[in-house]
Amino acid sequence: MSASSLPLLPDERLAAGAVRLAARYRGHFSAETVQKLPVDSYLRPAEHAKVHTHLVVPAEHLATERLDALAHIQGAPGSGLPRVLFVCGHNAGRSQMAAALLAHRAAGRVVMPSAGTDPVADMESYVAQVLMESGLSMAAAFPKPLTDEVVQAADIVITMGCGDACPVVPDRRYLDWPVPDPDGAPLGAVRTIRDEIDTHITELLGSLPGS
Repeated sequence: MSASSLPLLPDERLAAGAVRLAARYRGHFSAETVQKLPVDSYLRPAEHAKVHTHLVVPAEHLATERLDALAHIQGAPGSGLPRVLFVCGHNAGRSQMAAALLAHRAAGRVVMPSAGTDPVADMESYVAQVLMESGLSMAAAFPKPLTDEVVQAADIVITMGCGDACPVVPDRRYLDWPVPDPDGAPLGAVRTIRDEIDTHITELLGSLPGS
């Protein structure tokens, strides 16, 4: 995206988010690191978004996820939980469902970011519905770009149809789940995809430390 096509940044709200993050991570990161990530986390989804005015809150959430990953890499206190990264192409279906299902069943024992190698603007149709049927809410979910921080912090990387674009980092455990893409699939097929992912989650939980 060229400089002339950059969306107008809501500076005051991004600045307020940076202040909150600076307070949260005081003593762990420099002010420069904390200040730049909210803006970068805004610009990345803005490349794909249809409405830029709603991106400030997701940008702060993404910046928080990236700072948490950096803290894990640097061994900050409280950052030692196992991290499972789910990656698919658009981060709008499979990887989001996998992260939501693992979050529900791991009960705070695992950190589970998800990301896309080519994220889109919106979640896939029916994904929120089939997860709601399982008692899970996707109200705060949004497609996120894959960033270096979350890849480097991952203990396990689970790929789901992203092919050669999936990240490869030495000394990580890699799993590939050949789950169908829910893009454009009917509701019944998306339910089947959810259940298939949940079966993989059961196997994964059995292999994690302390299981």
